[in-house]
Amino acid sequence: MSNQTDLPVLLVVEDDEGLQRQLKWAYDGYTVVSAGDRESAIEALRLHEPAVVTLDLGLPPDPDGTDEGFATLREMLTLKPDTKIIVASGHGARESAMKAIALGAYDFYRKPIDIDELGLIVARAFHVQGLEEENKRLEGSGNSTVLGSIITASPEMLKVARTIERVASTNVSVMLLGASGTGKELLARAVHEQSGRPSGPFVAINCAAIPENLLEAELFGYERGAFTGAVKSNVGKIELAQGGTLFLDEVGDIPLPLQVKLLRFLQERVIERIGGRQPIEVDTRIVCATHQNLEAMIAEGRFREDLYYRLAEIVVKIPSLAERPGDSVLLARHFVNRFAREMNPKVGGLSPDAVAAVDAYGWPGNVRELENRIKRAVIMADGRLVSAADLDLPGSQGGGDDLPINLRTARELADRKVIRQALSRTDNNISGAAKLLGISRPTLYDLLKQYQLTA
Repeated sequence: MSNQTDLPVLLVVEDDEGLQRQLKWAYDGYTVVSAGDRESAIEALRLHEPAVVTLDLGLPPDPDGTDEGFATLREMLTLKPDTKIIVASGHGARESAMKAIALGAYDFYRKPIDIDELGLIVARAFHVQGLEEENKRLEGSGNSTVLGSIITASPEMLKVARTIERVASTNVSVMLLGASGTGKELLARAVHEQSGRPSGPFVAINCAAIPENLLEAELFGYERGAFTGAVKSNVGKIELAQGGTLFLDEVGDIPLPLQVKLLRFLQERVIERIGGRQPIEVDTRIVCATHQNLEAMIAEGRFREDLYYRLAEIVVKIPSLAERPGDSVLLARHFVNRFAREMNPKVGGLSPDAVAAVDAYGWPGNVRELENRIKRAVIMADGRLVSAADLDLPGSQGGGDDLPINLRTARELADRKVIRQALSRTDNNISGAAKLLGISRPTLYDLLKQYQLTA
């Protein structure tokens, strides 16, 4: 017999306690949660996130009418648009049915209730909901991909993608500026793949991860006998990237003496290995990245200004994940699908409370932190969906000092963020996002046009 906690949740909203018990007994294939009024029904919807609800329109304090039931229906669909709500009523059945379906109910059933017939409707609702979830899972990861592998729907990141598409075909040096974990190497690869040399090698080196006394040898290579331990010649990273792209990550950590040698290469496109006397011409495109403030380092004498201008012919600033509304949920779904295939095939997605938790968290470690957190959650998940508890996120973070200076700007920023989040939560479904936001579809279309957002 299935563990009760693994069964799909059915919420029964019915003020007749005898009928509540009867339905709970009849539907032993589900985890049945009961509520007798609007307040407890909404509380149960928030707590249990049921896929299917049966709703009696005759709720207190209006048990002989339908107003309270319809108010409950509207609020439920606003909070959770994908819920399949089966409305039951004996009051003006035809009119109630038409109104309920128009408001977004999944189906209507006329009282008195026949347990078997209602059971078939409930089973069909769960089946349809399951198909919709599976379809979203299969289609979701590819709908918001740019530059071949960058997953985003935020205007801020789409602007970065457009910039890279424009400059990639040239041979200019590109500098990527962004916090740790924002995906700088992924974007560097995109520059390479969109360039005129995608068949050439892509060579990456993290300048902060290599000791200062070894970095020159790693970059420029060395000849046999150049120093103690150099028992054979070695080709450096710059030379290995011949005909392709060299990605210098954390370029701000290159020591000053080596900056001079790197500048000479950028000016003349010629290198000499350590201990060598033969100039070697190298055709290598340079892309670099750092999270440091290079202009401040120049002012302090720790980074050469002439090298900076050679490396920063085009500067691309990468927004943090917190500055990309809605992207955390898109990326989380992508990572869940990927890690589930690799590590825990029974996991099929994120629970609604997990989606809300991902959306609300500040992600100070950016995409790398999100990826690691999702990977751990997928491994640890016991159920079919990754829950907020599986994510084990600390308290949400955020600063309050960077406030807009006027209400109009604040309103626009808030509108953009919440619209992007609503579209992300509903997989870019306009109707679902409008319901989640509590506005009409035409109003949402107007806002999308006003703020130049895309669904």
